[in-house]
Amino acid sequence: MIKKLFYAVLISLTAFAYIIPQNVTVAAAADLRYALDEVISRYKVLNPKAKIEVIYGASGNLYQQITNKAPFDIFFSADNNYPLKLAESHLTVGQPKLYAIGHLVLWSSSKNVSKGISILKSNDIKKISIANPEVAPYGKRAVECLKYYKLDEQLKDKIVKGDNVSQAAQFVLTGNADAGLIALSLALSKEMKGKGTYFLVDEKSYSKLEQSYVLLKNGEKNTEAVKFIKYLDSNEAKNILAKYGFKLPKNK
Repeated sequence: MIKKLFYAVLISLTAFAYIIPQNVTVAAAADLRYALDEVISRYKVLNPKAKIEVIYGASGNLYQQITNKAPFDIFFSADNNYPLKLAESHLTVGQPKLYAIGHLVLWSSSKNVSKGISILKSNDIKKISIANPEVAPYGKRAVECLKYYKLDEQLKDKIVKGDNVSQAAQFVLTGNADAGLIALSLALSKEMKGKGTYFLVDEKSYSKLEQSYVLLKNGEKNTEAVKFIKYLDSNEAKNILAKYGFKLPKNK
């Protein structure tokens, strides 16, 4: 009798474990700060018990944390390079999946940037913010852009670097920089939209921002993480990304 009761309790606890959603911890590139928050918000409408925590930062810094065994379940990068390196190191479940193509923009809250990159040569522009190119894909593309227009040497003393592209955007928003080369997704966010103007930088001036995500080994048995990844293929999730200026991959 006691043995039967023990097994009955064990079965009940096991079933209960499947009912309770597992917590999901996400590492995400800073350009996703508003878009991914909205995606998660909509996901939670469909899955009210879901608990998803996001840590935003520069893709390179998040990559380092993951290689140092930080307990993330999913990694959203601002490029495809870091997820591929994690896959090569056998730290992922499967291969990275392209979810969006990002865009670089010139943004200012106080200057008219409609004429494009050439305005950066103006004496009125004393500080130009970019993300740290050593760890942030958008920062790397900003440097590529300035080199393409042969402005890197001329403007090097004006450059101020944020830890990530979100911080670089904040520098311009708060007036600590006159203009910035940042992500379109941030320029279209509620926090920045209407508070400045942006110029869409010619894509030929920087290498393509192919952004991908990957399920990490830590999230392999996390059913909620797997479920959330599947939701990213929904029209609702894709429409949110498109609203923030992300171009959707053709295979999506």
